[in-house]
Amino acid sequence: MSAPAAPPPSRPRPFGTVLTAMATPFTAEGELDLDAAQRLAAHLVDAGNDGLVVAGTTGESPTLAEREHDALLAAVVEAVGDRATVVAGSGNNDTAHSVARARAAEATGVHGLLVVSPYYNKPPQEGLRRHFEAVADATGLPVMLYDIPGRTAVAIATDTLLRLAEHPRIVAVKDAKADLFASSVVMAGCDLAYYSGDDTLNLAHLTQGAVGMVSVVGHVAAAQYAQMAAAVDAGDLATALALHRRLLPAVTAIMTRTQGAIMVKAALQLQGTLAHRTVRLPLVEATPSQVEQLRADLEEAGVL
Repeated sequence: MSAPAAPPPSRPRPFGTVLTAMATPFTAEGELDLDAAQRLAAHLVDAGNDGLVVAGTTGESPTLAEREHDALLAAVVEAVGDRATVVAGSGNNDTAHSVARARAAEATGVHGLLVVSPYYNKPPQEGLRRHFEAVADATGLPVMLYDIPGRTAVAIATDTLLRLAEHPRIVAVKDAKADLFASSVVMAGCDLAYYSGDDTLNLAHLTQGAVGMVSVVGHVAAAQYAQMAAAVDAGDLATALALHRRLLPAVTAIMTRTQGAIMVKAALQLQGTLAHRTVRLPLVEATPSQVEQLRADLEEAGVL
């Protein structure tokens, strides 16, 4: 009988392993609550996240004023910047504005940038490439590209990703394209670090070479996701699969019934981590019936 295969070599993780796309706390009146943001950031790091994405989509970035972006980033860096990687959501559909936001984020002390594909414009691949390179050229920070065609209406093509991998500061991809084969082709062809950007596919991404995840469910399951990543690294797929299956009710509850930012704030309120589940329009708060179903699902998953 042959000896068991050795665990794969350690892979570079430029932003950590388990990053939560942090919700942005608001008061009951809808004002930005920086004290609650600092408490939430500390809670998430204590719970097992080694990185946070702040002012991203789950953080309701389209509804944040620029001064709120900067204040939120600075507050989170102050709270946990010495214990976790803080990545700023910096992209939008205007390259000049994205460059300005990247520079403003750098001034707050963040450790990296998450730059989404320009949404609504539907640029050609050459436009995507130039957009990402312009933002990466604007600061000295490492960049994680965010490929999520379900929101942006355009995917980053494999050839474009391979070209962008040549840029010294473009080091990672948050993959929410739901095309596992395309992701594996890119990972085989360059050194970009892949992070699952879709909680329904976290295990699948890890097993084909992703180094971690940028998660919404990580608000309530960071420790389990850290264990899953460690199990895959060790070649223990049985443990990783058991964790994946245990978390299915939580993923279903937070990611499939309505917008994730809505449900994760309700989950944090159920935990007692947030006082309010306030979101800003055009999002709306989870209904009482949604919250009760969420409670049952989180209890079944063992995270409440």
